[in-house]
Amino acid sequence: MAAGAGGEKRILCVGLVCLDVISVVDAYPAEDTDTRCLTQRWQRGGNASNSCTVLALLGAPCAFMGSLARGHAADFIVEDFRRRGVDVTHVTWQPHGDVPCACCVVSAASGSRTIVLHDTNLPDVTERDFARVDLAQYKWIHWEARNAAEQERMILRVERHNSALPPAQRIRTSVEVEKPRDELLPLLAHGDVVFISKDLAKHFGYNTAAEALRGLRSRVRPGATMICAWAEEGADALEPDGTLVHVDAFPPERLVDTLGAGDTFNAAVIFALSGGQSLRDALTFGCRIAGKKCGIHGYDGIV
Repeated sequence: MAAGAGGEKRILCVGLVCLDVISVVDAYPAEDTDTRCLTQRWQRGGNASNSCTVLALLGAPCAFMGSLARGHAADFIVEDFRRRGVDVTHVTWQPHGDVPCACCVVSAASGSRTIVLHDTNLPDVTERDFARVDLAQYKWIHWEARNAAEQERMILRVERHNSALPPAQRIRTSVEVEKPRDELLPLLAHGDVVFISKDLAKHFGYNTAAEALRGLRSRVRPGATMICAWAEEGADALEPDGTLVHVDAFPPERLVDTLGAGDTFNAAVIFALSGGQSLRDALTFGCRIAGKKCGIHGYDGIV
């Protein structure tokens, strides 16, 4: 696989892709009622997949690595990746299992999104799959925390690759730990940039992004940058030297659809940092693009 246009190195996102079936309703329905939706659509979803969509819209050459199983859902997903210009060379086609599907209900009244995910029995990509990736093609690799033990070994491969290179040529790495599951927590100790979710912060008893970053600092490796977005409160980051950076949110005039807002924020921050922007500028850009996304359905129109 070649690098991007003009020889520019790519950004690789490793994680989930699923089929989102999105129903937009006037207001979230009460249990055991029959409700008509305003609109319904299929959309390619999954954290890493969504981040690829945003990176492509921002103009970054990017690739996705994750698992799929043959069938109509996968055909739709691959076509949508290609329509966006996202490279799918590293999709792992599993011989058994089903493509995960998420039923998403978006409330027009509040802009909230409620997700019920059927994660199915599709295996995640492994260290062996990742061994086939030509690391020389990439400048940044991002992992959505899933099968942590395998992902740790993937990151260690990148670290070994980097150890033979001068700093300017090394691949930068990032990890998103969103779900508060014990088996994912070891991934906090990996990555140049660690994204911590609001849900994870609350799981540990923290009530603000700043509290969470300071409280979880001992879990990340020395030299790593920690980032925590907190919805309408904006986002905070902790620099390696302990300096806390805060940026306010950029809410849309009308909250329309928050589905994928966190994935949008992560992608925009990675895009900015990979382009040499400062941490504060990257946080500001991430909050601005995520705010735009919350004001529209889907992703077209964020740039």
